[in-house]
Amino acid sequence: MTIPQWPISGERELELLRAVLASERWGGYHEFVGRLEREFAAFQQCAYGVSAFNGTVTIEMALEACGIGAGDEVIVPAISFISTATAVSRVGATPVFVDIEPYSFNIDPERVKAAIGPRTRAIIAVHFGGPMADMDRLGALAEERKLTLMEDAAHAHGSEWKGRRAGSIGTAGSFSFQNSKVMTAGEGGMLTSNDAAFAERVRAIADQGRRPDGGWFHHYSLGTNYRITAWQAAVLLAQLERLPEQNCRRMRNAAAVRNALADVPGLTFQHVPPKSGVHANYLLLGRVDAKSLGKTRDEFHKAVVAAGVPCTPFYPHTLYRNPLYRAGGCRVEPCPIAEACIQDAFWFPHRVLLGDDAVTRKISDAILRATE
Repeated sequence: MTIPQWPISGERELELLRAVLASERWGGYHEFVGRLEREFAAFQQCAYGVSAFNGTVTIEMALEACGIGAGDEVIVPAISFISTATAVSRVGATPVFVDIEPYSFNIDPERVKAAIGPRTRAIIAVHFGGPMADMDRLGALAEERKLTLMEDAAHAHGSEWKGRRAGSIGTAGSFSFQNSKVMTAGEGGMLTSNDAAFAERVRAIADQGRRPDGGWFHHYSLGTNYRITAWQAAVLLAQLERLPEQNCRRMRNAAAVRNALADVPGLTFQHVPPKSGVHANYLLLGRVDAKSLGKTRDEFHKAVVAAGVPCTPFYPHTLYRNPLYRAGGCRVEPCPIAEACIQDAFWFPHRVLLGDDAVTRKISDAILRATE
């Protein structure tokens, strides 16, 4: 059983990197950077893309461009990578942690509704593992309460909600190109949007307050330098060319694994709503009912790893139980589902889903044996 390694690269990356090496521009003003922004935005069905050196600062830029700061609250899920929350803190606002749905692992719109207060300015929907959060209910709620809806789409390159792609529904979508992501240059990020004024403000933040029609030494607003390099853009252009086929392969193999394990009592994979049927499968997530399976999550995890299949026993704690937020600076709503997932959930990385049919069958068989 040879599970593909990640990242995957080839001659196309080398070809584009050589083009950068032979050019006179290695930084953020190389034509590859603009091309990447246009092509990735178009892939996500957006009019605008603004690149940055990682997917953490893209969330910070989005919040700053919306004027969110001290005295404001932003609702975030209790389960996500830390960047979702620290971006809120770094612009001076307060993250409000709410619970997730039991089997989608995405933010629960009902808990969002209950958490809205007089200082609430925005909601960040994290498309956890690849399937998109309920953008119908979140969008209606944001519109009703006049809140900004943002998409943390770090797991959702190519994911869809009723045919609309991640990053095209909220005010902005934030994507990561960090080493483990389904499209990577080791590091990197992108904001997508269909709002021209918003995109202009974000670009000024990322490019030291410049305007597209201004000179190098003309700065019109307070910004900084978040630009990516031509090297990153070259790799990401090659990665984008592969992404559609890899997404299809992951979807096909994820369906095969799910089907092979469908009759195992006590093993439940992530619920993917029909409206979010197409997604990147960044993670293959599930939960263990120890009573039905006859094994705890930790026992299941140990058996799976011993069988040669990479597996992670979920996060060690919710976001608000990090030392940073145990010290304050946040508001925490009751999160019983998130707390339960810490004890019983697991995930397989997306490279497990990139093999051929024979590898996928062996992976399924290995997981099945681990449940016995």
